[in-house]
Amino acid sequence: MTIKIEDIKKLRDTTGAGMMDAKAALEEAKGDFDKAVEVMRLKGIAKAGKKADRVASMGVIESYVHSEKIGVLVEINCETDFIARTDDFKAFARDVAMHIAAASPECVDRDSVNPEALKKETATIEKEVAAAGKPAEFAQKIIDGKLAKWYEQICLVNQPFIKDPDKTIDQLTKELIGKLGENIIIKRFSRLELGAE
Repeated sequence: MTIKIEDIKKLRDTTGAGMMDAKAALEEAKGDFDKAVEVMRLKGIAKAGKKADRVASMGVIESYVHSEKIGVLVEINCETDFIARTDDFKAFARDVAMHIAAASPECVDRDSVNPEALKKETATIEKEVAAAGKPAEFAQKIIDGKLAKWYEQICLVNQPFIKDPDKTIDQLTKELIGKLGENIIIKRFSRLELGAE
């Protein structure tokens, strides 16, 4: 099958991938553009997994203030200052700061959840499940499901992205890692709301 140069260019423009990667994705998708985009997305996520152990000590501290009532500072790290200065990285940092302002997460990820809060939530869920009289073989699955929903509410990386609820912040991060070729970590954030305790 012959891949048209226009299709390669279109895929490059859409995904930000290199020419050879775009051509390979179109060949794998047998010329189907939408399938090729999906191939690129999945490969980007796979690449992201391989880069997770690399040191990310550069980056930006992004700020966002909404209606002079909510303020956010977020530190997002990458491996090089060059990537930190790209438009894609800056747009991602801005989006994450806006998301934090809107979604009000309590922590970055599951590892940063307050152990006391986790213990309390788990105990509450276990009581609810026990009171519902569910069979033992289903009880743990129900508890795990309710905890996963709780993590989605409080952990930034598990939350659906406000601009595209079909993706979590974690998926958005992995896609950017695949596109830019560097490890990217949302390190920490601080959210202030006027009048809040």
